[in-house]
Formats: sequence, structure tokens, C-alpha cells
Amino acid sequence: MALLTKRETAEVVARLAACYPDAKCALNFTTPFELLIATMLSAQCTDARVNMVTARLFQKYKGPAAFAAATPEQMANDIREVGLFRTKAQNIVATARILLEKYGGDVPQSREQLVELPGVGRKTANVVLSNAFGIPAFAVDTHVQRVTNRIGIVNSDDPLKTEEQACRKLPRELWTQAHHLFIHHGRQICVARKPKCEICPVADLCNYARTQARLATGNNRRKAVP
Repeated sequence: MALLTKRETAEVVARLAACYPDAKCALNFTTPFELLIATMLSAQCTDARVNMVTARLFQKYKGPAAFAAATPEQMANDIREVGLFRTKAQNIVATARILLEKYGGDVPQSREQLVELPGVGRKTANVVLSNAFGIPAFAVDTHVQRVTNRIGIVNSDDPLKTEEQACRKLPRELWTQAHHLFIHHGRQICVARKPKCEICPVADLCNYARTQARLATGNNRRKAVP
């Protein structure tokens, strides 16, 4: 089945925006540095659990200098509720120290500089750029990867190619909003197992939903044959 056109993709985003008018970053933060740390913690962990951990963490460590002064062992003990906490602790402390030494404690506003930080990949960099600095970016997590491929906006199992294909379909000013909308849709309707196509606002545009509908129609016809 052919991929959606730019016009169809824009219609998908418009309908999802109407369905999820409050879609935004689910991680709690007050500064770019806090968002950077929260996003680093969110790998293989729910946003709800990250918010629980950071509520305590950001009270104990106020800013990059405090994080940089901690040992990886101390940090690991403070974030042990999240997955891969030992590795994340090492990366967080190392990142805080680099920010102090190289950027005066500020979080850089370029993807190239962000991905050089320990534990910071392209997705994390895009989340920080778009949500902390208002720089358009399209972060691809598991929900975005699944939803955009199912609908037929992209066709790739590689997150970078998914990002590139989606960005070509969408105007730059919609990249950040579309990212949040696809996440919300992936959590509420287009779930990993048994997506709720029967209540999906974009089912008539979705390649997956249309394919499933055709298969169901074919099965019903075969059952009806005496």
C-alpha cells in the first residue's frame, strides 16, 4: 500500500490535534538541564516513574554543579528506581561535569554538541531542542516509530530514517507538535498490541486499519459462502 501524501499526513496531524489538544512533553522540568536529565532517565522507563524520581532528585541536586559534585555511586542510589540506573548515573554525572567545564553549566542548543554528551543520543537531543529551546525537531521513540509506520507516513524500521521521512512529509513548524501527538496516539489508541482501530480518528487514512478492514471483509465473505 502506498505511503500517505503530504496532504494526507497533514490531515492526520490535524485530526490528532483535535483529539489530543493538550498533547505536550510528559516529563516534568523547569530548566533545559532538568529536561536533559529527565530524558536521559526515560530510556526503558515510563515518564510517570521518571517524574517520581526527578521530583526528589531535583530537590536534592539543584543544577549542574550539584550533579557534577556527586559520585556515580551516590547518583545511582538516588535513581535506582529506573532501569539501567548504574549506567545512567555514570552518564549523568559525566554530562554535568562536561557542561560545567565546556559550556559554563549551560545546555548547548545544537544537536551536534548534545549528542557528544555521555548517554545522549539523537532522540534525547531532539526532545531537549524542541521542548526546552523551541527549536523544531522530530524525536522518534517507540510510539512514534510504531504509529508513523502503521499509518503509512513512513516506511522504515530505522529511527533516523523514520525521522527523515516524517520531516519531509511535515512542515518544520509541526515537527514538535506531531511528535507529541503520535506519542499520545500510541499510548491511548494505536497501542502495540491490539490497536483500537474501531475508535481511531484517522482509521480511514491509516494503511494498517484499512488493510485490517479489508481482511475482515474478505473473511466475512468466505464465511457467508454456503
